Order: sequence, then C-alpha cells, then structure tokens
Amino acid sequence: MKIGIMNNPSKSVYDEAAFCGKAGFDFLDLTIEGPCATTVDIDKLRPILNSYSLPITGHTDPCLPYAYPIQGVQEACFKELERCAGIFSALGAKVMNIHPCYFCPPAMRKDLVSFHIEALPPLVEMAASYGLTMVIENYKAPFDRVSIFKNLLTQVPGLKLHLDFGHTNFGMDNHEVFCGELGEHIQHVHFSDNRSRSDDHMPLGIGTVNWKKAVNSLKATGYNSTITLEIFCNDTMQHKYLDLSRELIQGFWE
Repeated sequence: MKIGIMNNPSKSVYDEAAFCGKAGFDFLDLTIEGPCATTVDIDKLRPILNSYSLPITGHTDPCLPYAYPIQGVQEACFKELERCAGIFSALGAKVMNIHPCYFCPPAMRKDLVSFHIEALPPLVEMAASYGLTMVIENYKAPFDRVSIFKNLLTQVPGLKLHLDFGHTNFGMDNHEVFCGELGEHIQHVHFSDNRSRSDDHMPLGIGTVNWKKAVNSLKATGYNSTITLEIFCNDTMQHKYLDLSRELIQGFWE
C-alpha cells in the first residue's frame, strides 16, 4: 500500500511536487487542471520527482465534457486527454483517471450513461497506447451506484475503477457495497472526509466517514496499491493534517 497526495491546482505544480517529496509521501497524484496546473513542463518537473524518487499517477480535469453528444466537443476533449496522457506517460505514470461527464442536453439526460459507453472505448484505447490504464471515478448520480459501474466496466473493455471513498459517503452506494461487488476492478483510490453532503476534501476523521470500516473494506478486496489523500486546507495546517491522515490509515492498515 502506498500513500500519496494530489497537487493543489491552485498552486505551482513544481512547488507542490517538492512539498510531496519533502513530506515523505510515496507518490504524487498529478492533476492537470486550472488555474495553475493546466500546463506541465516535463523537463522542469521530472528532476524534482527524481530527486525524491517520487512516482506519479495521472489525474485529469473533472470538467471535460468528453461524452457530450457533439462530435466537435468530443474531439477537442480527446485531444486534451491525449495531451495529458503524453505528460503522464513521459513522467512514468501507469494509471490515468477520468471523471464522469455530467454535461448533457436536458432532453437527452436519460441517455447520459449511453453517451459514456460510446465515448470511453477510444479514450481507453488511447490511454493504453501510452502505457496507461484508464480508471473512471465514482461521483454523483447516476455515477454513484454499483449497477452503473458494472455496466460501464462490462461495456468498455480495459476500463477500471477509481474508487473515491469521500464520494461514496454522499452517494447512493457506500464504500462497503463498491468494495464488496467491484473490488477486483479497483486500480486507484482517493481518501478524503466530508459530512455526507458534499465533496469537502477534509482531513480524515473530521467528517462522518468511518475510516476503520473503510480501510477494512478496502483491505478485504486484496487491494494493496495507491491511496491518494485528496485533502486541501490552509497552508498552516496542510502538512499537519496530511500527516495525521496518513498515520490514521497506517494504523488501521496494520
């Protein structure tokens, strides 16, 4: 099991990478999104990662409308996601995430999942051409239930699950259901806390997630890979809260 953190896209990606390394985390979950991480200078970031022997996982902009039913929009998103894949691959990543797309003409809302089933296969194939496994992250309805993900994973060969435990805390199916029914498909994990209403990205133990049960559910699947602490707060407490959250996981994992 490896514990990492995500760079805050509101800050310099290079400073965030150095912070991750100095704090002794196992990897950086590199998110490519605005306002400060839309572009990544590979030649500038690579030596920072290497100096701390810091691998990365890939995280993409959660607002890209890649499944919107207009070909030109999909093509533009494909181009942007391929740009991200090139960066992730060049920096040694093996996993690249993608989020559900919620943008849809109101009269076509019933087809939202079908749009994903149509849009995702070429993206998964593109990611694989860069040596990356594409993982899709659970979030709000309808992408908050196991039945939807079973359909996606069946219809889109090569696609895997990115399980965000904070999201399961306010979604339809909780972490126990996801782990119990889709454990074999989990390839990456996010941990953050909230109060069961919204995606607060709080330190572990501050909200309503039962982290002992959460860790036990994940361990029961046989998972032993990357866990990102997707926690953001003010600079004064960031390091302390991340350390405490890491210690909490490590204690429950033993």
